[in-house]
Amino acid sequence: MKAWVLHGVNDIRYEAIERPAPGNGEVLVAVKAAGICGSDIPRIYKTGAHAHPLVPGHEFSGIVVEAGLSVEPGWLGKRVGVFPLIPCGLCGPCLAGRCEMCRNYGYLGSRRDGGFGEYVTVPADNLIELPDSVSFEAAAMLEPMAVATHAMRQVLAGSFRSKTAANSRASHTTRQSIGKEATTDDTIIVCGLGTIGLLLTALLFEREKSGASSADSAIRILVIGNKEFQKRKILELGLPADAYCDSRKQDAGRWISERTGGRGADVIFECVGRNETVRQAVDCAAAGGSVCLVGNPASDMTLEKEVYWKILRNQLTIKGTWNSSFTHGTSDDWHYALERLSRLTPGQFISHRFPLEELEKGLHIMRDKSEDYVKIMAVT
Repeated sequence: MKAWVLHGVNDIRYEAIERPAPGNGEVLVAVKAAGICGSDIPRIYKTGAHAHPLVPGHEFSGIVVEAGLSVEPGWLGKRVGVFPLIPCGLCGPCLAGRCEMCRNYGYLGSRRDGGFGEYVTVPADNLIELPDSVSFEAAAMLEPMAVATHAMRQVLAGSFRSKTAANSRASHTTRQSIGKEATTDDTIIVCGLGTIGLLLTALLFEREKSGASSADSAIRILVIGNKEFQKRKILELGLPADAYCDSRKQDAGRWISERTGGRGADVIFECVGRNETVRQAVDCAAAGGSVCLVGNPASDMTLEKEVYWKILRNQLTIKGTWNSSFTHGTSDDWHYALERLSRLTPGQFISHRFPLEELEKGLHIMRDKSEDYVKIMAVT
């Protein structure tokens, strides 16, 4: 088989390797579509993986073509998406059904071979069956979509606003902060419009349109980006033009203040992972509000005394989120995302498609930022 093999930092080659055989409890998946994640770029070009040689890639879908021992034969021939985290099943989080926080996990594409090849072996427990209506490309978007879902559900529990407090202005000063339902006039901000930020915005907007909130008022969803094509994507989703702030041209803090009457945002999803945007999120959060840290850190993160004071005095909730829940139950993040694929059409965020053998072109676009992109996909 052919695969992209990472031999070391900045040393990735498309070459012939032995096709793997599925072990006990594993299946062999013929990869049909694989997306490049932003985390793949530093792994390939700056830091390396946990072991070399390694086939990167953790956002992929395909067809089960071979089953190992103890695997239900019904998986053969199935079209599948793949949850990339391999939990140990023995630690506290795993036993509590929170495998995304596993203390001793494996991971496809960073700790063992992933989807940047023609075939890959994966645990059968990590498969999710795809309806015929879901394309392989859309299914390869399930992983980032589930990550966005997890961030949203970490912070916004239940419906968007409390119907019993919908007309109570005082609820803003008396309610405790998140994992709760938001109230009338709440503002949610997504800062950073890469793949996760755009998918998170789409999920928030879809949930609002679907009637998850009461009919008497609407949650305001505002977004902060820094590229014209991001604004175009936001408009395609159906958000109004004045819901978008271009941080290159506007002072985002002043913009948020103007749109919230100086009160600040009730929930801010920070999807960038930089000191300045985390600081801005804390500055712009309403009293009793929440900041959800979504973006992978681009460097060491620091917390100045002034920022710390604002967290204390405004009684903010700072929430971290990572990965997604996959429990095989219909309420987990992957099933939530799969159910919404037909409505959200994540394929609209695929900006580039390359055959597998040309995947390096996509890696270079992302590394060098030589073109606008959202999701770059390799297809076989």
